[in-house]
Amino acid sequence: MSRRKAREVAFKILFQVDQINADPQTAFELLLAETPLPEKDQLFSWELIQKTLQHLDEIDSILSKHSDYWVIKYFSAVDRSIMRVASCEIVFINPVQAVVAIDEAIEIAKRYGDENSAGFVNAVLDKILGDI
Repeated sequence: MSRRKAREVAFKILFQVDQINADPQTAFELLLAETPLPEKDQLFSWELIQKTLQHLDEIDSILSKHSDYWVIKYFSAVDRSIMRVASCEIVFINPVQAVVAIDEAIEIAKRYGDENSAGFVNAVLDKILGDI
């Protein structure tokens, strides 16, 4: 459960970066003040944030390709941020745990997205997993 919290924190930070161009480090520190995480989960969350931002263009290209070439800017901001984090985890951090990353992304989408988010997130991430 704490790994999900770490993923949620990463999603929230990437959402802020996407929407208001927030400084990721400052946003992360502020969120951790409100949502404490064990140190190992803080490190995992920060790794997700950093690697997602580092590989953002490649991740967006992967997402566009696997969403029937929808333009990434037309995704809902919530869905886009959730899928960026999950895609980063799947492609750049731990492909062995891809199914877990997808399941967690679906649960986060159910909590923060609209009624179509979980299905959309699942469909796109499953296509990415199929290519790995």
